[in-house]
Amino acid sequence: MDVLFIRLLFVLIVGLTCYLLQPFGVPSKLDGALGLVIGAGIIIFEWRLRVMSLKRLIGAAIGSVLGIIGAYLFALVIRNSIPESHTQNFLQILVMMIMSYVGLLVGANKGELLNLSALGGIFGGEKQGKKSYKILDTSVIIDGRIADIAETGFLDGTIVIPQFVLRELQLVADSADSLKRNRGRRGLDILQRLQKTASLQIQIVEDDFPTVREVDMKLIELAKLYEGKIITNDFNLNKVAQLQGVEVLNINELANSLKPIVLPGEVMRVFILKEGKEYNQGVAYLDDGTMVVVDNARKMIGKTIDIAVTSVLQTTAGKMIFGKWDERAAGRHETKSSSSASTPAVVPVASTDGVIIEKKSAPLVADRPHE
Repeated sequence: MDVLFIRLLFVLIVGLTCYLLQPFGVPSKLDGALGLVIGAGIIIFEWRLRVMSLKRLIGAAIGSVLGIIGAYLFALVIRNSIPESHTQNFLQILVMMIMSYVGLLVGANKGELLNLSALGGIFGGEKQGKKSYKILDTSVIIDGRIADIAETGFLDGTIVIPQFVLRELQLVADSADSLKRNRGRRGLDILQRLQKTASLQIQIVEDDFPTVREVDMKLIELAKLYEGKIITNDFNLNKVAQLQGVEVLNINELANSLKPIVLPGEVMRVFILKEGKEYNQGVAYLDDGTMVVVDNARKMIGKTIDIAVTSVLQTTAGKMIFGKWDERAAGRHETKSSSSASTPAVVPVASTDGVIIEKKSAPLVADRPHE
């Protein structure tokens, strides 16, 4: 409340000063109104400065000073080359405004590169850690697992969603293909989940690279600009980004590292869903989507069987498990089960002298009707 009162008082003082002094040569009431507008503009400027970091403020100040010095040098050239006139005055003012404006913006943008902690003293407190930016790819948004990871609190820093990724997601959601349309809408729903996650800081950026056509290459350029990491499950984007020195967080690699380890020789129970590519192969899938290729299982499509794991293939694109179904072992197991079921029962019978005699009961056979 004290700060608000001081701001209102400052605006009234500026308005009253303009009302009394009439600096614009207009009626006193209009001068007072202009003074109030100027005071409000100063307050807004001060409010914007409060949210800026010290590095940006120092960078903006240095850039403005350099811009004014450059404008003065240009003004000397204009004064010596153009006769004194309204054109000369206009060019000098225009150059002063342009150079100051450019110096202010460039200095503010490059101010984050200053290392104030090296100066010590009052700047020693400026040892804040560097912001961690994580840029989302379209594929990882549509995939949806990023929302589950974020809700568990494993993601930190600022989640950056580029505007060109949103445009691509919108195109997918508006596709005539029902499958693509559903995937696009799912991606938009995932973004809403991410925005509702309290522990995340979502930032939608307008940075674009008109000279770059592919979205993947734009992501790489944006990651270089923000010195951030790309979160994706696109295998090709992963390789290209690593070749260009950009760090990548691959959701598939994270999922693979969390999967339970399956060793060769272990027995698994799987449901054979379809035929494999090779002769007499069957294909099954685990609950997490891992593909299981089973030899000698083509005839068991649509059935649940026990297989022996022979090998496990681990790649960045996912994991594949290879197994084998032993038809003979399964046959022996079924035969043993059936034989044990058909073994005649042993019924204890008491004799006349009190000795218990074990007697095998004959199998029940229905009497054949006499013809």
